[in-house]
Amino acid sequence: MGIVIRGGTVLTADLTTRADVYCDGGTIQALGPDVEVPTGTEVIDASGCYVMPGGIDPHTHMQLPFMGTRVVDDFFTGTVAGVTGGTTMIVDFVIPDKGGSLLDAVDTWQERASISATDFGFHVAITGWSEAVSEEMGVVTAERGINSYKFFMAYKNAIMVSDEELVAGFSRCREIGAIAAVHAEHGELVFHLQQEMLRRGITGPEGHPQSRPAEVEGEAAARAISLAGVLGVPLYIVHIGAEQAAQAVTRARLAGQRVFGETLAGFLAVDDSVYYNEDWDFAASHVMSPCFKPKGHPEALWRALQSGNLQTIGTDHCTFTVEQKRMGLEDFTKIPNGCGGIEDRMSIAWELGVNTGRITPNEFVAATSTSAARIFNMHPQKGAIRVGSDADLVVFDPEKSKTISAQSQYQENDFNVFEGTTVKGVAVHSLSRGRHIWADGDVRAERGAGRFVYREPYGPAYAGIDRRLALSTPRKVER
Repeated sequence: MGIVIRGGTVLTADLTTRADVYCDGGTIQALGPDVEVPTGTEVIDASGCYVMPGGIDPHTHMQLPFMGTRVVDDFFTGTVAGVTGGTTMIVDFVIPDKGGSLLDAVDTWQERASISATDFGFHVAITGWSEAVSEEMGVVTAERGINSYKFFMAYKNAIMVSDEELVAGFSRCREIGAIAAVHAEHGELVFHLQQEMLRRGITGPEGHPQSRPAEVEGEAAARAISLAGVLGVPLYIVHIGAEQAAQAVTRARLAGQRVFGETLAGFLAVDDSVYYNEDWDFAASHVMSPCFKPKGHPEALWRALQSGNLQTIGTDHCTFTVEQKRMGLEDFTKIPNGCGGIEDRMSIAWELGVNTGRITPNEFVAATSTSAARIFNMHPQKGAIRVGSDADLVVFDPEKSKTISAQSQYQENDFNVFEGTTVKGVAVHSLSRGRHIWADGDVRAERGAGRFVYREPYGPAYAGIDRRLALSTPRKVER
């Protein structure tokens, strides 16, 4: 039997209106005032609330083996945490072993994700380059429904790629109709500064931000943008935390280049003072890459969101326990990199964005759902409230408050970077393809109910102008 959400205000990226929403068979069947529904239909009262497209977190790492350990949230616990905060879809990262098969890695991640409570998609990381990788990229995009590839410009001696590999990978993305994504940090400079910190005896978490100044992000972002512009490939820069990187995206977009920028809920709320806390466990629990930046950078990121030059708010959800973080007790470079956020992403963005007047409610929906659906070729199946769209819906109460705490969270780690923050605006109901899986404190999610979302390749016009087409044709020489 279907579900009807009555009495709420439908809020999308481009519409605000009073309407009922009727769902059945996994999709939205009707939308409008006083929608007629069959007898026995479940009714959700949304009086005083917004009815939004389900949130899409475009950047997560569930069940990821990393830095000698494994994150504690798997695809079930992580997606359950997401739905309690209004996120009904994730796009996770498939990260092959160095030199490993892309197709084998996709199979591994599909198996891991088979327990997901919500729908999911994948990006695939390119951790090295060969003819086999190039060939498999074509298969992954054409047959496996993955149209985005991530290139790490950091993590030297692990998964970092060279500029030569960036050029080859970007070119291949253009050929197969995929979007290139980058982790933008100057890996060589980071490695150099890490060694300098250790030589100076700086081994604690404070060495992390000191070895990753904002300039390493700005330089790498500008370099990736330049390469993508010459090669004519669309570019998505993940987890932007530095004002310099946001400025590089802004310059490129003003010049007409097809570049998109993602920031994180944590980067909008937290600054690097956390790394200097006297409590080692507290400081280390904030270690992630890129790192939190000095005061001033969060506000710069908000300005970039306000102007439309950053499009999405993700989390880089990658959870470790305090005990796991202690792997780096004597050497900050060995602290597992990663923090949580999927559970609180939408409430933090509403509290700091909408409640302060920085962004409108419609811009909030765009940044937390619709823009990701559009950029990654899932709209209007996802990120929309339209007849025929998937019934991924959130009833969001703008007047309800909660105080964030690791003691009451659903994500599996024992720390929360937003600890003690009181937010006004929370998800009270979440639907995933018409299944009522979060009901104001009652988790009804089912293990394995989520499905993989297949994403078509992009058309040739998506990247914009290919500068190579403007080059002169070969000159004919008379002999």
